[in-house]
Amino acid sequence: MNWLVRTFSCSIAKKQFMAVTGLAFCLFLTSHLIGNLFVYGGKDAFNGYVEHLHALGVLIHIAEAGLIVFALIHIGTALILYFQNLAARPVKYKKKSNAGGRTLASATMPYTGLFILVFIVVHLVSMKFADHSTLTTFDVTAGVFAKPAYLAFYIVSMVVVAFHVNHGFWSAFQSFGASHPKYMPIVRGFGILFSVIVGAGFGLIPIAFNMIS
Repeated sequence: MNWLVRTFSCSIAKKQFMAVTGLAFCLFLTSHLIGNLFVYGGKDAFNGYVEHLHALGVLIHIAEAGLIVFALIHIGTALILYFQNLAARPVKYKKKSNAGGRTLASATMPYTGLFILVFIVVHLVSMKFADHSTLTTFDVTAGVFAKPAYLAFYIVSMVVVAFHVNHGFWSAFQSFGASHPKYMPIVRGFGILFSVIVGAGFGLIPIAFNMIS
C-alpha cells in the first residue's frame, strides 16, 4: 500500500498515468473514427456496424467501463497536477515566457480538457442516451447533426480535440523520458498528423450524414 501512496504522490508518476490513459484514448479515437467511416457506405452499412457492436454484448460493457475508469484517472490526475502547479506558483509572473518548451497548447491543456469533457457529456446525452426505440442509430445521429447549433458545437469541439491531442500525444512520450532530439521530431510530426486526421476525420462525419439522409 505504501508504494501506491508514494507512486501517486510523485509528479512524474502522475504524468505517466496521464500519458498511459491519454494514449489509450488515442486508440479509442482511432477505433471510433474507423467505425464512423462506415457511414460513407450508406445507412445500412452504418447500422450494420452498430448492430455488430451491440452483438458483442458484455465485451462492449467491459470496454465502456474501462474507458470510464481511464477517464476518471486522467481527469483526476490532471486536476491534482493543475492545483499542485497553482500552489507551487501562487503569484503569476508579470512576463510570460516559453521557457522550458511551454506553448499555447500546453498552457491551455486544462481548459481544452474541460471543454472536451463538456462535449463528451453533451454528445452522450444527444446520441447514446437518446430514444432509439423507434429510430435507428443512423436516424438518431442524422437528426442531431441536422441541428445547426449542435453541428457548430460539434465542429468547434473537433478542433479543440485535435488541438488537445496534438500536444498530449508527444508530451505522453516525453513523460516516459523519450525526449531524444533525434526521435522527438518524428513523434511530434506523427502527433500533428494524427491530430489532423482525428479533427478532419470526425469533422467531416456530419457532412456524410447530411448528404445520405
